[in-house]
Amino acid sequence: MDINDLGSIGEVIAALATVGTLLYLASQIRQSSEIAKAQFGLGLTQRIYDRYLRSTQDPQLAEFLSKDWADPANMSETDKWRLMTFFTTLFVDLFDVYDKVESGLVDRKHLDLRVHLMQLGIFKTPAGQRSWGFWKLHKDQEFITWFEHNILQTDSPVKKLRDENPEDSSSTGKNFFRD
Repeated sequence: MDINDLGSIGEVIAALATVGTLLYLASQIRQSSEIAKAQFGLGLTQRIYDRYLRSTQDPQLAEFLSKDWADPANMSETDKWRLMTFFTTLFVDLFDVYDKVESGLVDRKHLDLRVHLMQLGIFKTPAGQRSWGFWKLHKDQEFITWFEHNILQTDSPVKKLRDENPEDSSSTGKNFFRD
C-alpha cells in the first residue's frame, strides 16, 4: 500500500465523517424546531390560562366579562372603552396564533381553541362588528375571508345550550351564554 492508497482511504473516511456530521446536525435542527414549537405552544396556552385566572381573581373583571355586551344600555362609557381594549387583546392574540400556525411554528389546536371561544358570539355584537371593521382594514384578504367564515358566519355553539336551557339565558344584563 503506497501513500496514494492511504490518501484515498483518508478521503473516504473524511467523506463518511462529513455525512455523519450532516445527519447529526439535521437531527439537532429537527429537535430544536420541535422544542421551539413546544415553547411557542406553551406560551400561547399560558396566555389563555392567565386570562382565565385573572377573571377569577379580579371581581371587577369578572363583572365586566359577564355583562351583556350586545346591549349598549347596560354599559358605561368606561365599559365600552374596556370592551374595545378587550377586543383588541383578543384580535392581537388571534393574529399572532394564526400567523404562527400558518408558519408551522405551533399546532393548529391553539388556533382552534381561540376560534371556538370567538364563535361564542362576542364579535357578532355591535361593538364586536365595529372592532372587526377597524382591524379588517389592516389584514390581508386571505385572513379576512378566513375570519369571516370561521368566526362571523358560523353559528354559535352556545345557541344549542341556550335553546336547551332557556332559564339560564333569561337573566338580563348578564352574559351567561354569549351569542
